[in-house]
Amino acid sequence: MSPIAYTALIIAAAVVLFVTNRVPVVLVAMGTALSLWATGVLTLPQALGGLGDPAVIFIAALFVVSSGLEVTGVTAWAGQLLIKGAGEDSRTRLLLLTMGLVALLTALISVNGAVAALLPVVVVIAVRLKRNSSQLLMPLVFAAHAGSMLALTGTPVNVLVSEASMDAGVGGFGFFEFALVGIPLLAGSMAIMILFGQKLLPERNGATMPADFSRHAKTLVEQYGLASGIYQLRVRATCPYVGQPAAAIDLSAYPGLQLVAIQEGESASPLRRDAIAEGDHLLLRGDAEAAANFAATLHLAFRDESAASGAGEETLFNRRSGLAEVVIPPRSGLIGESVFPGMVTDSGDLIILAVQRSGNEIVGENATTQAGAIVLEAGDTMLLQGTWKALDTHLDDPDVLVVSSPELVRRQAVPMGPGAQQAVIILFGMVLLLATGIVPPAVAGLLAAGAIILTGIMTVEQSYRAISWTTVILVGAMMPLSTAMVETGAAKLLAERLVVMVGDAGPMALLAGLFVLTAVMGQLISNTATALIVIPIGVAAAASMGISPKPVLMSTAVAAAGAFLTPIATPTNLMVMGPGGYAFSDYWKLGLPLLIWFFIVAVFIVPLIWRF
Repeated sequence: MSPIAYTALIIAAAVVLFVTNRVPVVLVAMGTALSLWATGVLTLPQALGGLGDPAVIFIAALFVVSSGLEVTGVTAWAGQLLIKGAGEDSRTRLLLLTMGLVALLTALISVNGAVAALLPVVVVIAVRLKRNSSQLLMPLVFAAHAGSMLALTGTPVNVLVSEASMDAGVGGFGFFEFALVGIPLLAGSMAIMILFGQKLLPERNGATMPADFSRHAKTLVEQYGLASGIYQLRVRATCPYVGQPAAAIDLSAYPGLQLVAIQEGESASPLRRDAIAEGDHLLLRGDAEAAANFAATLHLAFRDESAASGAGEETLFNRRSGLAEVVIPPRSGLIGESVFPGMVTDSGDLIILAVQRSGNEIVGENATTQAGAIVLEAGDTMLLQGTWKALDTHLDDPDVLVVSSPELVRRQAVPMGPGAQQAVIILFGMVLLLATGIVPPAVAGLLAAGAIILTGIMTVEQSYRAISWTTVILVGAMMPLSTAMVETGAAKLLAERLVVMVGDAGPMALLAGLFVLTAVMGQLISNTATALIVIPIGVAAAASMGISPKPVLMSTAVAAAGAFLTPIATPTNLMVMGPGGYAFSDYWKLGLPLLIWFFIVAVFIVPLIWRF
């Protein structure tokens, strides 16, 4: 068999395996690369070279930056703005804000990151406003697809077509150059979904809905009896406790007032120094009047108004610190250990605020001293307080089961948390580098990802977990297929056949033919994998017709973004299927009008911007 025949068989097998979804896509992609080597179509360095391609490195770096924005609460902040601006009555305003926000986020942090960040927010909005989630989630995803054409970082396909344009010798696309078609795509898509979405979408709710952590802190403090009566007092320079050890604090004259913990300055972590210093905080529990008298006598200041009112959720759950509930499982090493409210854990970073057994708080006569210690049993629950970093670090312990991950809670409930300012600066720095072209995209992405880690926003281990390795390996392993199509002449042959088919109809007919090919394949297999197959065909066809490859490549990118007709077209389409209660047939009803609009833009508007 000829190399072209081998390549055709490998492509056909890959498409069938992608469509049937019986084999993991990662194995299909790696099998494709290895098959090209085994049949002699490519050398081993060529077959595995895609895994080290700069475009693949850039895509991996984008996942880290996206996760950094989510971890620091930037996306939660954006979600809260959405809830505040949407109101309760206007469907149009709600859809406009939702689709506009997801499109903007997608342009900066990719489709998967934007939809994953806003999915729980939109579901919560649907619950609170008593709207069907099916009416909101598909517009969210489809607007993200349109928004992916607003900037280079919107989707891996944009990076691939820009790289292909540079390889073709006509220069890459600028960072915001995609917006020339992205804005019409987004505006038309939003108009279609607002005007026709209500009739074309089902009226359903999903069987499984993501948890809402927006009131998590309030729920915990109420459950553990801390809704009021928790006070955080700042040590002033004139306080007599300055320079004294923690044992010097005497509350005997203030019955009903208990010292929970002493926290270091702005870090909010338990005091580790031998002496109390100005700026440290005393965390007290008890009567409001007693707390006010104690503060006035000892020259202590309430942190803010919420602290003065004893609002537990504001005092214990904020940008610096949070709460976590843990359960003592059977066979835990902590069974039989003695603890008491106010006790600092062995790590020195977490404070035990309360202990419950069978849903009832255990409080002894001397509950906040070793004399009133509680002997832990299996099934007991503890409420822990500490900095977010400490909660993330020290709750990965087999002796306890965490009820709700502090990281997930923080992402939803703490807008613009620690590191948010640095994350936004890093994002804008990366966008500036990409927009100006001072460094290659891969370098800009790596610098941004490195800055996320160096500033302490994420650890190296967290950055590993943030990367969607399925996407990275899929792109890297499928890239050699594009190389094979060029090396064997398959791309040139297909391009010539396509040129013959369109005949004298001209280059616009070529765009129409490529759009249909890309759009049809993109409904069945990954749009990234589709683009890797179609890009070399388009470039070769443009060369055969003697026209610029730029409009051909941009039209291909638009077609690849139009993955609307099936839930398996993209991970985000599948992501909303459960929460939205969608059936397979629901997608094409709204997706078909959108795909027609994408066809109009790709075939008739693109050539007006990038001339043949």
